[in-house]
Amino acid sequence: MTIVMASTLAVGTTLPAVAAGHPTGAGSSVDGVWRVDGYGTVLSIADGHLQEHQTTAISCVPGEAAVRTAPGTYRTEDKTLLTVRPQGTLHVAGATGDRRLRRLAALPKTCDHVLPTDKVTALTAFDVFWQTFEENYPFFADRGIDWHAVRDAYRPKVHADTTREELLALFDDMVAPLNDAHVSVSYGKLRSDPHFRPGTTSDLQALDARVKEHIVRRDLGGRTPQEFGNGRISYADLPDGQGYLRISGFAGYNPKDRTYAGQLAELDRALDAVLTRERTESLRGLIIDLRLNGGGDDALGVHLAGRLTDTPYLAYRKRTRYTAPQSVRVEPARDAPRYTGPVAVLTADTTFSAGESFIQALIDRPGRTVRVGGPTQGVFSDMLERSLPNGMEFTLPNEEFLTRTGRTFDITGIPPHLPTPVFTEAEFEQNRDSAFDTAVAALKR
Repeated sequence: MTIVMASTLAVGTTLPAVAAGHPTGAGSSVDGVWRVDGYGTVLSIADGHLQEHQTTAISCVPGEAAVRTAPGTYRTEDKTLLTVRPQGTLHVAGATGDRRLRRLAALPKTCDHVLPTDKVTALTAFDVFWQTFEENYPFFADRGIDWHAVRDAYRPKVHADTTREELLALFDDMVAPLNDAHVSVSYGKLRSDPHFRPGTTSDLQALDARVKEHIVRRDLGGRTPQEFGNGRISYADLPDGQGYLRISGFAGYNPKDRTYAGQLAELDRALDAVLTRERTESLRGLIIDLRLNGGGDDALGVHLAGRLTDTPYLAYRKRTRYTAPQSVRVEPARDAPRYTGPVAVLTADTTFSAGESFIQALIDRPGRTVRVGGPTQGVFSDMLERSLPNGMEFTLPNEEFLTRTGRTFDITGIPPHLPTPVFTEAEFEQNRDSAFDTAVAALKR
């Protein structure tokens, strides 16, 4: 769903009051029309149904629908739970940030006349695509892109007989220079290739299989690690009282239950088995390997961080172009053992999205935390999923993630404290894992 992809929730955060002139409604009713500030979205709620409208200054495209399951709670077709509070906030299950809502008297005028998909011209689709980025994408200046010049160059190439397949190729050419892995365009089974930061390995699936074999044979001495979460989480004890925890994503843990609750339950099952009371008391250091982490739910990363501290602290803040920064906090896990000793985090440019926000959530962790390897990919934002009026779809980021001091690592990625080669051909050929060895040594200091 457009408003829900890979979000984050601020624990203990108070959002700004609903803007003056927009009443929150009587009692606990959330029925009515709401604008989701900063997300180009309007929600209409009535009679137990929630309908999303994806809006720009020139367009209104119907999005997904959800059905009420409890007062203020709605479930989408993919079983994502949305909680709408009459005080003017939206919470998405799996998110680490509530989104501010403002009541509207009615839907925007652009929603009055929505054309059937087969009546939409290619030029109309182009204009909505360009306008959506114009209103929501935060990084044009930082990436050195003149988006208005892009429109001037590509709009004349669109004609009445331009097909959707041709539009997809044209849109892909427009966004390719962004080198942003959170930007994609699709139509049916066709999908643009991901545009990673230059120099990043693109065949992640093949690399993952190769890396797993290398780690087991070389780093773990042939010992098979415990596996959890559909193989996406693994753990092994190392010599000298250290532990090795590998996480290849913050999603996909339970194929039979793809809800956030299902993923959280699998993560907790893994953490309960790994971070036992005996182990948390005896570990002399923990290596967390995120060098191949494809992202997922940011909230799972913040949840994991809660197993690594006894003290609450700020994980990060996030904002859109239209909203003030909202704090996301790490709270110590309740009723579960917590490991508070030294941690070494292995990073690389194949660490994406929720993998990066988890690392950012460890920057101010009480206790010693050292990053080893290479800079992360540099794509932190939630992904807005958008539909075009001609049936095509695309994604883009619309947020910045900020440290306590206001720094953002978008585009550049989070740098390591101790830079090392990561999974280069020389590393494989010479049977090396410099990041792993450096982390082991750093934890002994």
